[in-house]
Amino acid sequence: MTISRRDFLLRSALYGGAVWAAVNVPRPRALAAAAASATPAVLTPGQWRLVEAITGRIIPSDDEPGAVEAGVVNFIDKALAHEDAALAPVYAAGLAGIDAVAAKRFRKPFVALGAGEQDEILAVLESGKAAGWPEGPVGAGDFFAAVRAHTVFGFLADPSYGGNRGWVGWKVVGYPGRQHHRGGYTAPQMLGTEPIVPVWKS
Repeated sequence: MTISRRDFLLRSALYGGAVWAAVNVPRPRALAAAAASATPAVLTPGQWRLVEAITGRIIPSDDEPGAVEAGVVNFIDKALAHEDAALAPVYAAGLAGIDAVAAKRFRKPFVALGAGEQDEILAVLESGKAAGWPEGPVGAGDFFAAVRAHTVFGFLADPSYGGNRGWVGWKVVGYPGRQHHRGGYTAPQMLGTEPIVPVWKS
């Protein structure tokens, strides 16, 4: 059975309680940094391109915008610079590892591969059995889990946290946005007799 991207994201949010909690955890320092700049704070330019490529395959662009359009890489970079700084070494090791796997499998860096080849690399990372992955404290499966979680966070989080640019993630899953700052939902909206106006249309 093929699962749609909308269903994948909703299942991630609803059944992965940590995911749903994390997208709503305030990241004030990351927020300020993301609002101030869309240039790398922790990631090198090469790592930025690599993370963007990875996130772009986890939530690809098709008939709807994906992780690239949502600016997920900026969310990840600023989170690693601030509230999620403990994961910076995981990314440093993991990004080197994914290129090592790509080089062994296809003799090219990950960003130079086609979409199908990139998906193949990510699949073996997820399995934890990636030939060419360097020995060390960061396993291939652990790295993939971290970057996938960050990708979903960055795609679904409130745009004020630095990702979900243009509310594209909320549009994909049909989430109208938080209403409390506008007085909350009205009784007719709660009963379904009046439409809920999404935040991106208000």
